[in-house]
Amino acid sequence: MNKAELVTAISKRADVPSATVDAVLSGLQEELVEAITRGEKVAVSGLLTVERTQRSARTGRNPQTGESIEIPAANTVKVTAGSNLKKAASNVPV
Repeated sequence: MNKAELVTAISKRADVPSATVDAVLSGLQEELVEAITRGEKVAVSGLLTVERTQRSARTGRNPQTGESIEIPAANTVKVTAGSNLKKAASNVPV
């Protein structure tokens, strides 16, 4: 599902205009980016948690040549599924 499909689905489910849903999703995106930039953790209870984490510097290998390379430390984003998403995933047959 892409953003346009998500906007349409939420619009129908909530019975609100698509433009409103699109504006809310854009606002959510902006707030998540700003919170991550500030180093804050964002938790939407039962849905997901988004936080900035640090990855240490490490030695890796170039898969083509096998040569060792140094990978610098970096900030990254960790998204953790909440209880409702985990429950939904576990209820789907494999």
